[in-house]
Amino acid sequence: MNAVEIKVLSTHAVMEALCDLGPRFERTSGHSLTVSYDPANVIKRQIEGGAAFDVAIVTKPVIDDLAGQGAILPDTRTGIARSGLGLAVRKGAPKPDIDTVEDFKRALLATASVVRSKDGTSGLYFASLLERLGIGEQMRSKIRLGGSGRVAELVASGEVEMAVQQIPELLPVIGIDFVGPWPMELQLYTVFSAGIGSACKEQEAAKAFVNSLTAPSAVLLFQAKGLEPIIR
Repeated sequence: MNAVEIKVLSTHAVMEALCDLGPRFERTSGHSLTVSYDPANVIKRQIEGGAAFDVAIVTKPVIDDLAGQGAILPDTRTGIARSGLGLAVRKGAPKPDIDTVEDFKRALLATASVVRSKDGTSGLYFASLLERLGIGEQMRSKIRLGGSGRVAELVASGEVEMAVQQIPELLPVIGIDFVGPWPMELQLYTVFSAGIGSACKEQEAAKAFVNSLTAPSAVLLFQAKGLEPIIR
């Protein structure tokens, strides 16, 4: 197989793992990867707008939707990992108790500010959760919308007191302390899947890359980065 370039559009949740897995794949396969990162819903809009790509790594609902639209080859959809949601505060700040639903609500109501992603799955879910918990109005003035990427960086810089996001997007941020996962009753697990674009001209190479994401060594690395394996 001739060496080719594989263009990957990926969610930030697997960024830390891909920083290790990508170069490893390049060394063993001879292929090269070009990876860009955005929230899954942003990637969906990019693909619907005609963005060129070979492999997409996004949430399972987005992959399934794109497959339904004909943008992803249905038979190439592959679950690679899942993530829960967590909470973080600035490094050295008191860590609130969030073990139960009531503890979680108290922690949110006690903070002066909390950042969530604007377009990411975690941020959109958190917005609806506040309404479900009956504290939407009380929290409205405290919410800060983060841009694309790791919203906890605003906590590290001192601009915001608290961050909520998928766990693998919180753990790498320097200057914050990870408090823990949300209570199980409120938890949202997001499955991340890879799929090959229907317009991909290098499907054999793209398939080799997707397969590398489910190798035992990759599963271990995903776990080390805060992601959980898919039970097959």
